[in-house]
Amino acid sequence: MRQLVILSASSLYGCVAPIALDRAVMSYDAVADDAVSRQLLLNIARAHRNEPLHFTALSNIAATFNFAVTIGATPPLGGTEGGFALAPVFGTVLAENPTFSIVPIEGEEFTRRLLTPFPESILTMLLRQGADVDLVLRLMAGEFRTRVDAKNIAYYNKPADAVGYPVFRRVVLHLSTIQDRNSLYAEPLIFAERWTVPAAALTPEALQSLERELSVTYDATTRAYQVTKRTVGRIIITNYDPAVLSNEDRMRLNDEAEQNLDDELIVDIRSGYVGGEYPLHGKFRLRSFYNVIGFLGRALEEEPEYEVSGDPRTPATSENPVSTLAVVESNSPPPEADRVVEYGDRYYAVRPETGYQWNRKAFLLLYQLFEMTVVKLPQGAAPAITIAK
Repeated sequence: MRQLVILSASSLYGCVAPIALDRAVMSYDAVADDAVSRQLLLNIARAHRNEPLHFTALSNIAATFNFAVTIGATPPLGGTEGGFALAPVFGTVLAENPTFSIVPIEGEEFTRRLLTPFPESILTMLLRQGADVDLVLRLMAGEFRTRVDAKNIAYYNKPADAVGYPVFRRVVLHLSTIQDRNSLYAEPLIFAERWTVPAAALTPEALQSLERELSVTYDATTRAYQVTKRTVGRIIITNYDPAVLSNEDRMRLNDEAEQNLDDELIVDIRSGYVGGEYPLHGKFRLRSFYNVIGFLGRALEEEPEYEVSGDPRTPATSENPVSTLAVVESNSPPPEADRVVEYGDRYYAVRPETGYQWNRKAFLLLYQLFEMTVVKLPQGAAPAITIAK
């Protein structure tokens, strides 16, 4: 009887503990996800009201789980008539003690995460994962720069720019139609750099060192070594595979790209390839996350986006929404919205839609961009708020 009781208690403990732990992990994950999503909406509302943005990061979740099983015995409910036999009694106790550490994003981290423009590598990473190029650029790019009649011109992704904004929208829409036809490339420029070194200038030791890192061939007619280095250069958006270009053309394009900052990305759309009916050559200058939130906040009222039709040379497309990310501002919580945040006396949510879920994709991209700005959270550099449940 005693062995049966112990075995039953062990089985009960083994069933309860994993189930409780699994539910706790999933609950914490949902809470962390919801907290980031609401912070994004809250800061869009702050930007809409021209108020300072503020983010906090959940740097640590430490939870202690205590599982206990109690075993006892009690006389039968019917009394002791007809014999005396104890009835086993089992009980379980689950104690949970989670601790959350919340770190305000401020100081150097605020500058690095929120004020520093996105590098080209983040944009190209998103494109390689299949993100819509028009959505990515409408959210991340602040302007498109090119040369017209030997003059540098900037077209701003800003509705207040009556001339530049429609051009910017038409450019990214045209890139989207090229992507829809599986002909948009976001690839690094790979080229070979070559030097000629007289054989007399190289000692055996120097030659051996070169051969470990570079391609070295000897030309007996000139009594010189041909040294070749394979270089992976800057990334460029094209409507052709950069490998079809000559080595000299790839080097020239890379030299042009090297004149740009890390937050600038060259675009080269050439005739003769898909989408070449609207040739483009210029560069996108990327925003910071702070500017992305500000752009979305101003779009609520101060600088609302408006419909822009495609260039006559651009094929027809069904996906050209007015808003980069449509956020609803209302006096009561929108009934069909997934997440709603209250700020002041107003409610804010991502506008629900039917059919193609552009707004959901835009908010997901915004979430990803925020997560991609993550740096190692400081330990003691900023005041942390620790909340014990």
